[in-house]
Amino acid sequence: MPAISAPNASTLPGSEVPPGVAEPAQPVVPWRLPTLLLGVVAGAALQLQQPGLWSMGAYAALLCAALVAGWVGAAMRSTGRTGGPGAVPPSRWRAVASVALALCAGALAMAGVSGLRATAYLQQGLAPALEGQDIRVTGVVSAMPQANEAGTRLRLEVESALLQGTPVQLPPRIEVAWYGGAFLREAGDAVDLQRQPAPVRAGERWEMTVRLKAPHGLRNPYGFDFELWMWEQGVQATGYVRAGPKDEPPRRQASTWQHPVEQARQSVRDAILDRLGRGAEDASDPGRARIAGVVAALVTGDQRAIDRADWDMFRATGVAHLMSISGLHITLFAWLAAAVVGALWRRSTRLCLWAPAPTAALLAGVVLASAYALFSGWGVPAQRTVTMLGIVALLQWSGRSWPWPQVWLLACAAVVVADPWALAQPGFWLSFVAVGVLFATNPIAKKAYGSGAKGHFYALFREQWVVTLALTPLSLLLFGQVSVVGLVANLVAIPWVTLVVTPLALGGVVWGPLWSLAAWSLQPLTVLLQWLAQWPGAVLFLPAAPLWAGMAAVAGGALLAMRLPWRLRLLALPLLLPVFWWQPARPAAGQFELLAADIGQGNAVLVRTATHTLLYDAGPRFSRESDAGHRVLVPLLRALGERVDVLMLSHRDADHTGGAAAVLAQQPRAELTGSIEADHVLQAQRPAKPCLAGQRWEWDGVTFEVLHPLAGDDAPAPRAPRPNTLSCVLRVAAAGGSGPSALLVGDIEAAQEQALVARGATLQADVLLVPHHGSKTSSSPALLEAVRPRTALVQAGYRNRFGHPAPDVLQRYRERNIHVVESARCGAATWVSSAPGGVACERDTGRRYWQHSMVPRSD
Repeated sequence: MPAISAPNASTLPGSEVPPGVAEPAQPVVPWRLPTLLLGVVAGAALQLQQPGLWSMGAYAALLCAALVAGWVGAAMRSTGRTGGPGAVPPSRWRAVASVALALCAGALAMAGVSGLRATAYLQQGLAPALEGQDIRVTGVVSAMPQANEAGTRLRLEVESALLQGTPVQLPPRIEVAWYGGAFLREAGDAVDLQRQPAPVRAGERWEMTVRLKAPHGLRNPYGFDFELWMWEQGVQATGYVRAGPKDEPPRRQASTWQHPVEQARQSVRDAILDRLGRGAEDASDPGRARIAGVVAALVTGDQRAIDRADWDMFRATGVAHLMSISGLHITLFAWLAAAVVGALWRRSTRLCLWAPAPTAALLAGVVLASAYALFSGWGVPAQRTVTMLGIVALLQWSGRSWPWPQVWLLACAAVVVADPWALAQPGFWLSFVAVGVLFATNPIAKKAYGSGAKGHFYALFREQWVVTLALTPLSLLLFGQVSVVGLVANLVAIPWVTLVVTPLALGGVVWGPLWSLAAWSLQPLTVLLQWLAQWPGAVLFLPAAPLWAGMAAVAGGALLAMRLPWRLRLLALPLLLPVFWWQPARPAAGQFELLAADIGQGNAVLVRTATHTLLYDAGPRFSRESDAGHRVLVPLLRALGERVDVLMLSHRDADHTGGAAAVLAQQPRAELTGSIEADHVLQAQRPAKPCLAGQRWEWDGVTFEVLHPLAGDDAPAPRAPRPNTLSCVLRVAAAGGSGPSALLVGDIEAAQEQALVARGATLQADVLLVPHHGSKTSSSPALLEAVRPRTALVQAGYRNRFGHPAPDVLQRYRERNIHVVESARCGAATWVSSAPGGVACERDTGRRYWQHSMVPRSD
């Protein structure tokens, strides 16, 4: 990078002082460009806060206002420069006003452009009338297919679509799953009735019958925003391929030349997996298949190739940024490409006469690094790195030298202009904060160490220490966790992965055996990382602090990382205290809070008192590597700082126990109770105590009472009862049992409901967890009359295959003026006994325009 220095303000146009005029204070006109860039970023950030989009006319008005602000600012800047020898330079207030107008112009322009793009994109969405319809689609596979145990996921660019022979309009890009793998067969689904997925390659044109729906994710506090992620990917409909015996079979029509980069990525990824991973599960070294996924990710950027257990290890040790395409990898690639091209260029006198070797090497480094970034999937770190490399190259060619904040802001603004929604990605902030801190500290420290190996080690140690100090608060704000062993792990992993593993992995594209060497070189590193990850306290988890506390901590971390006197750096400590000592508010004594998590088709309800926590059910299992516990409940419990006292599993069905193993692993002190059989797999992880009617306890003035099942209900004679009939029914009541209450009933059916009413159990409650997700087999009139709830909570997946909640069941609640809250429409629902009349919906809290809005029910 060229030397970075501030421009000489005295050489700026209009800076001459006429004779006889006192030299005024220098205006801050040189800050106009950085302020404009800052305005661009701020405008995009503000537009992302909108709960709903305005009209196109409103965004066009913002663009007009931006033009006016820019014109006025330019006019103010030029005032006094064109009046001849007697003209007076612009006064300080005019310079300040010009800079402020530049900020406004950038913000208004970017907000208008982002709004227009979002409005145009939203208009291409899937029509609600087409959801759940069998549509014959012809399209081209636009990305590498992703195969797993459940089948194959395809991303298609739609060319045509027919609904019962009539053309219909679909979004330009859709993502569908072609099911049919080992997991579905083991789960007992009707996979044998489906045609197994055929080999699919990027660039192929396929014709298939699909059933689509709008992208709809799980909405939970501090949870992953699936709908935003799909928005950024440009995918406006998801679904699955209809490949049953009565369906028209999928047909591959042709191979095309479209999406050549994705075709090349798939070829390289498959070649790596064929050499290192295919069939490795049956070999003597099963870990080799997992390492193959890491090598594939380093070369092609396919992060899905990495096993979930490996991702957990990389996050625990703080090296996850190295195990996919990062800015460090692209910078290394650019340096190697520039070195090779420069060396070859100098061998030709004719080429050196045509263009200097340094110029050719610089151009080759930027171009080849850009190609590598594009090949790797063009993520935010890749965009940021290529942009910075391009800016530095342009500055060198033009002979200019910009201050580092301007270079940093230009790269940041360029990424935001290309993708405004990148601001919502954690990777954006981690990348730019890390680079900004290194920019701010390196010019001061670059001469502090020698040029030998010892000096390079000290420089690496200091840079890693600076990044750790700066990013620890940011990691806590974004993820609620930070790796305690990350500094040690990165000191080993950064040079090893950057200088050994990545060059070998990239070299394997030219000569395949190098992939085996890359895999071999990864093995000792993974052993070290596994050892570090198993250290007690290797990862620090803290409750999620509010935004103000997180921002204060980020500022404190940056201040600590600066090369300033320690008496100044210690001023950062008060800024760090709120995020490290924050504790979320809990219910008062005698009151409780109920949080029905959005976990799709299943149950998971968190009950919190002043000092205790109970989790009722643990949600479904989504696949062999994914379940509601790992994806939703564990992050939620960590963000809330919860220590679960009791995990109650209503019964053994997978949509109630699927996430239990992950929860029990994260909550070692939780007592397990519920209606699960003695030989259930969870019994080996933690022995379970059966839930039986009559069990009663009190926490902090809140009464818990089990109403069902009775002792002996699980007797096998004359035949074993269905699991649903043994569901634990739990009543929770505030104020020692006399206050507002909630009734959690699992999947009991009409017969068990009638039995509860007949034996005079205390059923009245303010809020009712709707039995069996709203199935027709439950919610009998007798139960509703006995409970008389104000609110009924339905935990069911969006457009689930069971049709829950059934229209007839909803009608029964409506006839009794019971307010029904569906998790698919509400997201996570929070009810508190101190205000029993209402429910807070996560989809309504902090709503954004990209989130899916369901059509109101007409029945």
